[in-house]
Amino acid sequence: MDGLCVPEYLRSFTDLHGRTPGRHEQVSILQEQVRMEDAALEAARRRPCALVFCDTAPLLTAVYSDQVFRDGSLYPQAHALHARYALTLMLEPDIPWVADGLQRDGMAQRAAVHARIERVLDEWHWPHVRIGGAPAERLLLAERHVQMLGTARPPAN
Repeated sequence: MDGLCVPEYLRSFTDLHGRTPGRHEQVSILQEQVRMEDAALEAARRRPCALVFCDTAPLLTAVYSDQVFRDGSLYPQAHALHARYALTLMLEPDIPWVADGLQRDGMAQRAAVHARIERVLDEWHWPHVRIGGAPAERLLLAERHVQMLGTARPPAN
């Protein structure tokens, strides 16, 4: 599949600073993720390229900020931004957790964040597709759902 990929800015942040971000840095993390997505969308229009894949979404920053810092202030912005995604793939936490030294907080935190993301998507009525299984299965499922986007016909007016 041809497309552009937007990496998770949080990963770059932790690699650059050697630590996870603090509460006061959550807004800038969200804003940089959006800036990177906007740049990829613009590049896709110039190419032209039909697909832009985002490793994460502002929703994850909002959920993390709420889960870790009890700060729900990023939800309105994340909600507004989520409308621009054609498809949300929600990866199940059914593969072994691996510590990476900085960014990931453990199996319990992973489960709690996953549950909160799913709850928020359901509350906001954002459609999402659950992707689970072994890595190869995940890739096949994701590819099928992305391909279905290309065959979907807009409703007749």
